Amino acid sequence: MEDRHVSAQNRLLLKGGQVVNDDLMVQADVYIEDGIIRQVGSDLVIPGGTRSIDCRGKLVMPGGIDTHTHMELPFMGTKSVDDFYWGTRAALAGGTTMIMDFVLDSKGVLPLEAYNKWREKADPKVCCDYALHMAITWWSDKVKEEMAVICKEKGINSFKVFTAYKDVFMLRDDELLKVFAACKELGSLAQVHAENGDVIAENCKKLLALGITGPEGHYMARSEEVEEEATHRCIMLANQVNCPLYVVHVMSKGAADSIRRARSKGAVVWGEPIAAGLGTDGTHHFNSCWRHAAGHVMGPTLKEDPSTPGYLMDLLANGDLECTGSDNCTFNADQKALGKDDFTKIPNGVNGVEDRMSVIWEKGVHSGKMDPCRFVAVTSTNAAKLFNIYPRKGRIAVGSDADVVIWDPTAMRTISAATHHQKVDFNIFEGMTCHGVPKIVIANGRVVLEEKELHVTQGAGRYIPTPCFSQYVYNRIQCRDVSRAPKKVEREPYDGAIVEIKMDDKKGSVENPITASRDSMFHSRPPTRGGGRNMHDSGFSISGKQVDDQRMVKTSGQRISQPPGGRSSGNLW
Repeated sequence: MEDRHVSAQNRLLLKGGQVVNDDLMVQADVYIEDGIIRQVGSDLVIPGGTRSIDCRGKLVMPGGIDTHTHMELPFMGTKSVDDFYWGTRAALAGGTTMIMDFVLDSKGVLPLEAYNKWREKADPKVCCDYALHMAITWWSDKVKEEMAVICKEKGINSFKVFTAYKDVFMLRDDELLKVFAACKELGSLAQVHAENGDVIAENCKKLLALGITGPEGHYMARSEEVEEEATHRCIMLANQVNCPLYVVHVMSKGAADSIRRARSKGAVVWGEPIAAGLGTDGTHHFNSCWRHAAGHVMGPTLKEDPSTPGYLMDLLANGDLECTGSDNCTFNADQKALGKDDFTKIPNGVNGVEDRMSVIWEKGVHSGKMDPCRFVAVTSTNAAKLFNIYPRKGRIAVGSDADVVIWDPTAMRTISAATHHQKVDFNIFEGMTCHGVPKIVIANGRVVLEEKELHVTQGAGRYIPTPCFSQYVYNRIQCRDVSRAPKKVEREPYDGAIVEIKMDDKKGSVENPITASRDSMFHSRPPTRGGGRNMHDSGFSISGKQVDDQRMVKTSGQRISQPPGGRSSGNLW
C-alpha cells in the first residue's frame, strides 16, 4: 500500500477542454503537479515528462463534494454495508472526489470519543479526501465543552441535530436552542434532520395496531407536513439566537418552501436536497415486491407526489436550495429484512454516492433547468464555501487541490446494481439512463478513473479540516450581531402612582383577581345586589362537586316529595 502522506508526483496537462467553475466557462489548459493545480490558461510552458490528456469536447470541472454520507454506520441493529473503502471507491467512480461523513454515535457517547472512533475507521480505508460533521444527540455541559475542542483542535465546523428518531437521537426544543447558541458562539454551522419525531412515533403505533407492517407504513407515518413543520420550527429557533442553519436532505415541497420563504425574509438558512429526492419518488413504497419497497425506505421519506423531484430541482437550479449530498447509507436485502414484519425495524437508508453527479446532470442540466456553472456550484463549489475549504476545493484555479473530473456531456450510461461500484445489492435508480458521464477522474493529482477502470489506493485519501467562521456563512451573522443588537430605550423614570397589591394574610401570596380561589372554586363573579349567587355562573366543576354540596346532606333513603316538573304517579320518586 502506498504511503498516504506522500504527495502525488504526477505531472498532468489537461489540454483543449472547457474549464467550468461556478461563475464562468472558459477554454483553457490545466497543468497539475504534485497534486496541485499550477497553471490555468493557454500556451502554457510545461516541463518535460508531463503526461498530456486530450480534453477536446469535454468539460474540465472541480471534483464533486458529497456533503452527506454515512459510511459503515452502526444503525438500527446493523451497520451500513458501504464502508469507507467501498463508499469512497464508488464516489470516485461517479466523479465525486471528496465526501463529508457524519460522526453519529449512540446517545451518551461524548463527541471526542466518537470523533476518535470515526478517524480510526476512516483513515486506513478512504480512497479520496474526506471531512467530518459531528452529530449532537444528547446535551450536557460536558458535550458543550467538547464541542469547542472539536472545532478548535479536530477540524470540524458543523454540528447536526435531530428532531426525529424519538428516544434515540431526538432533542427537545430547549436543547436545540442550546446547541444552536453553542454553534453560533463557536462560529460553526448548525445542521438539522427536520421531522416531527413525536408525531411519527404516534403514527407508527396507530399503523401497527391496524395491521400495517410493510414498507408503506414507513411512508404513511411521515406525511409531508411532519417534515415541513419541523423545518419551519428549526429555522425559527435558529433565528432566535442568530445561528446559521443548514437543513439536510430536504425531501418535500413543503420543507423546501419553508426554506425558500425564510430566505426571502432574510433568514440565514440553506437547504440540501439529495440525489434520491431529485431522482426518484415515494411511489416505490407501495410496490408489491417487499424487497423493492424496503429498498426505498429512508428518513425523511421519498414523497409519493411524482412532481416533487422536479420541484426540488427547480428550487436548486434557481438558488433557493444550495448544494447536494447523497445521504448514502446502504443496507443489503438481509439487513432490510430485519423489518420484514414491522416497518419500524427496517434500517433506513439508500444509495447515491456514486450516482449523484450523473442524476443531477440528467435531471438538471440535460433537462434544461440549470447550466454547467450552476451544476458545479451545487455539486462542489457551494459546499466548499459553506464548509470553509474554498478555494482549496471546489474550483479549477492556480493553487487549488488537483481534484478534477473530465466530464463528457454527450456520453450516456444506464444505472444498475449489476454494474455499480458500491457493495450494496440494490440501486434506487435502477434502469435510469443518464446523459453526462465522468470520463477521467483525478484525485490529489492522480488519475483514479480512466476508460471505465478504477485505479484507487486504499488509505490514499486525506482528512480535510474544516475551519470555523466561514466568511460565506458568518459575514452576515456578524453584521447582524451589531445591527440587530437589542437597544434600551432611554426615557425619564416613571414617578406616578403605583397600585397597591393586596396580599393573602394566610398564605402570603398575591390574590389572583382572575382565577377563583379555593373557597370559591365554582364561580368568581360577585353576588347580585340582593346578595344572592350570580346565576350566570356555573354550579358545575370538573371534579364532579356541586356548588351546594355542603348545604345538602343526601341519604340513600331520602325521598323527594315535590320533584321538578311535578309529582309522578309512579314510585320513581
